[in-house]
Amino acid sequence: MNFWGHHGVLPQERKLGGPFKVDLEVLVAAPRRYRDRLSETVDYRVLYTRTKVLMERHRFRTLEALASAIADVAVRVPKVQKVRVKVTKLAPPLAGGATSAVEVHRP
Repeated sequence: MNFWGHHGVLPQERKLGGPFKVDLEVLVAAPRRYRDRLSETVDYRVLYTRTKVLMERHRFRTLEALASAIADVAVRVPKVQKVRVKVTKLAPPLAGGATSAVEVHRP
């Protein structure tokens, strides 16, 4: 998922914002046999919406806090047993076109 967020320690990061990428991997509590019904699995629209709210409406100073917040809301989605969240800041204020990323696991 790609977002424009206002996260970072520096004032210009928090004011101007920048591009972020969020990779979200979930382990789903599965029935014995799937019958191709949304009620039997995770509604990924819910995961996207919750992630979007945190990315676009909140401001975090650290990637660790941001990734932890995303992980915390993701594991509360019904049928999600475990989650891995990787947040990548695509244009941090570093030289040479570097990126920075953090990965968090729950539970």
